[in-house]
Amino acid sequence: MLFNSFAFAVFLPIVFLLYWKALAKNLKLQNLFIVIVSYVFYGWWDWRFLFLIAFTTGCSYFCGLVIKRNLDRGKDNLARCYSIGNVVVNLAILGVFKYYNFFVDSLSDLLAAFSIHLDYPTLNIILPVGISFYTFQALSYTIDVKRRKIEPTRDVISFFAFVSFFPQLVAGPIERATNLLPQFQRERRFDYDMAVDGCRQMLWGCFKKVVIADNCAYYADIAFDNHSEVGSLSLLLGAFFFTIQIYGDFSGYSSIAIGCAKLFGIKLQANFKLPYFSRDVAEFWKRWHISLNKWFVDYVYIPLGGNRVSKSKVVRNIFVIFLLSGLWHGANWTYVTWGAYHACLFVPLILLNKNHRYDAALSQGRALPTLKEMANMCLTFVLVMVGWIVFRATSIEQACEYVARMVSLETNSTFGVSLRDSGWLFGAIALMFGVEWKNRNAEHEFHRVIPNTVVRYLVYVALVLAVYFAYMMSMERDNEFIYFQF
Repeated sequence: MLFNSFAFAVFLPIVFLLYWKALAKNLKLQNLFIVIVSYVFYGWWDWRFLFLIAFTTGCSYFCGLVIKRNLDRGKDNLARCYSIGNVVVNLAILGVFKYYNFFVDSLSDLLAAFSIHLDYPTLNIILPVGISFYTFQALSYTIDVKRRKIEPTRDVISFFAFVSFFPQLVAGPIERATNLLPQFQRERRFDYDMAVDGCRQMLWGCFKKVVIADNCAYYADIAFDNHSEVGSLSLLLGAFFFTIQIYGDFSGYSSIAIGCAKLFGIKLQANFKLPYFSRDVAEFWKRWHISLNKWFVDYVYIPLGGNRVSKSKVVRNIFVIFLLSGLWHGANWTYVTWGAYHACLFVPLILLNKNHRYDAALSQGRALPTLKEMANMCLTFVLVMVGWIVFRATSIEQACEYVARMVSLETNSTFGVSLRDSGWLFGAIALMFGVEWKNRNAEHEFHRVIPNTVVRYLVYVALVLAVYFAYMMSMERDNEFIYFQF
């Protein structure tokens, strides 16, 4: 079920009313209800994959109990075996569904280069929506139990609710049991201010997705689908629009998910903090897809030694997490190359001990950034945009051709992306960034309430109308969230 669909517009109010009106006095029934509606939400796409998420959840739940029992008995090695076993089983499931054909095809191509031709079987299977997200969320639980960071729960219903909570089930944020699980284990009371703020955050997320991202997608698709025929300016605009599209799409989803969770008295972690205002690539990765980056840092980078080892091993560790992050995004060498590209940008900063130079808030005490900050933001934006070209391309060859034609100053083209036709969209993007800059130090991008009641509600109405008309105009296009495929 899509957030930006009529089905969800009907689904959410019904779930909200039943949750608070019929079940508010019984925590276990509330949690059971969350599990049921979450499985309806997920099964709306394809009910067969409900068995997959149920297996992943059940496996992690029982492994957590077994790991704890062995730790209490001093059998640390056996506890480690169960922890590793759970990781292997769940990653194997992820590998079969997401990576099997990719690795088989890559191996076949490699052997063909040495004139070795073998017939490897491939699998004709559908990639389950959100499998990477809920797999990583379930894995973090058993790993944290093994590390004694969290006590395993015996409440199977609350654990199933933790893994399957529908707002963040298919595209994050990737929650930790230390944050989300306790919220399902304590009584929740309806908080009007929290719910209103959630609605406001959802509205802003819908604006970013429907008005900004979906319309940017239209122009980005023109450029990428016809990259060998359109001119340099159209390709540059196409890259720019995809850069905005993926931010509006994914951060829009996260805003809707976090806002939706607030309606049910649940607080999810932030997943984006104005990444395109970053002053270098290191800061960008502290602000982009925060939950995934923290996952790789905590469960891969630090166990490898982090930055407490020799410089050569630090470089190795950086490349490992970026290559894994690229591979996590999809079974294509473009994603791996995208990860390697960002590793190459990140390594000099960490070797020069400059990866923490921009940890402070943006332009504290100033209404606008300094010229130096603006220059750094623009440079970082361009570097990130080049990476998004590789990410969006269907192959390394297409990415190289796209970049080559983009910088060639080729002007001959019969069609493409027009500044005149897309001028209104630049205005909407400027509005988005203006609002987010204004609220850069708030809890979220649309958190601060406009003091004047009349103006506030006029803004809400304007946003609702903008979302409605943008949605109606784009109904014939594929408006799924980009990260559903991951």
